[in-house]
Amino acid sequence: MLDDRDRRILDILQKDAGISVTDLAERVALSISACSRRIQRLEESGHIARRIVVLDREKMGVPTTVFALVKTAHHSDEWTETFRRIISDIPEIVEAHRLTGNHDYILKIVLPRVEHYDVIYKQIVRKIELFDVSASISMELLKGGTAIPVGYAD
Repeated sequence: MLDDRDRRILDILQKDAGISVTDLAERVALSISACSRRIQRLEESGHIARRIVVLDREKMGVPTTVFALVKTAHHSDEWTETFRRIISDIPEIVEAHRLTGNHDYILKIVLPRVEHYDVIYKQIVRKIELFDVSASISMELLKGGTAIPVGYAD
């Protein structure tokens, strides 16, 4: 079971995984050794899946975001696994979700410019049959980030 200090540690770490244990311990009112033990326990329990660095997309040359909505006439496990493998090999596709509703999948694609979307589209349709694909270009990011709410965790 997590307590409020664990949740606070998780909240702080997901916003800045590079924070020193000393600074983190001070912010959550723990000794350094107690804070370190809690972090280790949170890693071992799987609450902390991994620590990552978030890169600046502008500086990395991929400022454009396109969302591709995919419909397929195929719903077999084999087709889905092939689709998963194809999109996993394309680094510009940073997220993919299977959906309910009118579309089967949504892909979040980061690109150097919108014209590059056609390159990605062709990489996919050359390898697998799709019923329909429609794309929307993000005009502005209103909210972004990787942080998730910590209040629901057990």
